[in-house]
Amino acid sequence: MSDDPQQPQPEFARYPSLAGKVVLVSGGATGIGASIVDHFAAQGSRVAFLDFDRKDGEAVAERTGARFLFCDLRDIAALRAAVATVRQELGPVNVLVNNAARDDRHDWKTVEPDYWDERMHTNLRHQFFCIQAVAPDMQAARAGSIINMGSVSWMKSEGGMPAYTTAKAAVRGLTRGLARDLGPWGIRVNEVVPGWIFTERQLALWAKPEAVAENMARQCLKERLYPPDVARMVLWLAADDSRMVTAQRFIVDGGSV
Repeated sequence: MSDDPQQPQPEFARYPSLAGKVVLVSGGATGIGASIVDHFAAQGSRVAFLDFDRKDGEAVAERTGARFLFCDLRDIAALRAAVATVRQELGPVNVLVNNAARDDRHDWKTVEPDYWDERMHTNLRHQFFCIQAVAPDMQAARAGSIINMGSVSWMKSEGGMPAYTTAKAAVRGLTRGLARDLGPWGIRVNEVVPGWIFTERQLALWAKPEAVAENMARQCLKERLYPPDVARMVLWLAADDSRMVTAQRFIVDGGSV
């Protein structure tokens, strides 16, 4: 195994069914999303990703060969246009990974309606509209895999970010309902729920020694989790190996909830 836990590892599984598949990832410029892009590219998939972080997005594209499209996912017209570009350049989307989100902290006492709505747009609304945009192609193919990213934050009753935890809890309902609606066309919809993943953002903002120790005490597996730990679960759900798995939730947290 490589010494770098952030990169795809040759010792882990390869999925022949992912070779040549068109994969769209939202929020693929940094963190978990960038690792997901890395891993699909290593599988031989044709990958596109959407993000409004131009600098990091261009770096990921250069490293992986994936198609980067600058897009503010809060702008639904721009989202739809980006998906249309992916369809035109790479072909119909076979796999959608709804990854984009921001877990910014906020005090419940100071939240105003505009901020609440913006948090819903950032963490929830785009997931539905990305699905809506790619589903017709998946219906035509009578196959497809959609993976929505949730969070353990609301399961652990974490405070300090009520709009975020509300949005992430709603991902469960979105996943279950659309799995039922899209199942007749062979489209699978599942949720991946990361625990505390040690991305650069988490390390810079919130990974204080006492918080890390408290979280580790809750985990059954006493190791830090990194983005590839999540990416490998996403790969399995995208591949034909999981062809009869839908409407399910897969928690990748080392056993902390």
